[in-house]
Amino acid sequence: MGLRINDVIPDLTVDTDQGTLSLHDWIGESWAILFSHPKDFTPVCTTEFGAVAQLADEWDRRGTKVMGISVDGVEDHKRWKADIEATAGCKAGFPIIADEDLTVAKAFDMLPAEYALPDGRTPADSATVRVVFIIGPDKKLKLSMTYPMTVGRNFAEVLRALDALQTSARENVAMPANWTVGEDVIIPVAVNDADAIAKYGQINTILPYLRTAKLPL
Repeated sequence: MGLRINDVIPDLTVDTDQGTLSLHDWIGESWAILFSHPKDFTPVCTTEFGAVAQLADEWDRRGTKVMGISVDGVEDHKRWKADIEATAGCKAGFPIIADEDLTVAKAFDMLPAEYALPDGRTPADSATVRVVFIIGPDKKLKLSMTYPMTVGRNFAEVLRALDALQTSARENVAMPANWTVGEDVIIPVAVNDADAIAKYGQINTILPYLRTAKLPL
């Protein structure tokens, strides 16, 4: 079985362009996002790394660390960052894992365990290494999203999902489709009406099993 929601992520020691890091130590008490790529110096991935760099203040505001993963080496990462920063117009301050031996890609179930990169590979050889992982302070996987090579990731959606996960963890509620911060949340079925009214002041019963409320300010 591969890595699934609520599994503790592997505590791997990884080489990055910012030195050698332990994933669990690096996460510490923060939330974390790992976002992976099949190769450096590729057009879609360059725009994605730039988008992540431009959101530095948003990650900080949410107490979240970000780390890239690519199956090229440290020196390539350092050279690639110059391109990323030039196109993004800002510093890319997050580390990038150099997963040349595919240890991270295989441990996170992005590639088959027996897979080996061919000589003279192209990005298509590691195309499945296109995943976003959101990890909680408990080091457990909270969400993963896999994208094809031709579709750039929507990091506004990653932020929205992160907001929803953090709100759910903090308030013990669920979120309806398309939820954003400030909108009504779903009251857990296990909470009865009286307790829900006591907590939220007012509830909206749409169906017996679907009740919503505004979070207290």
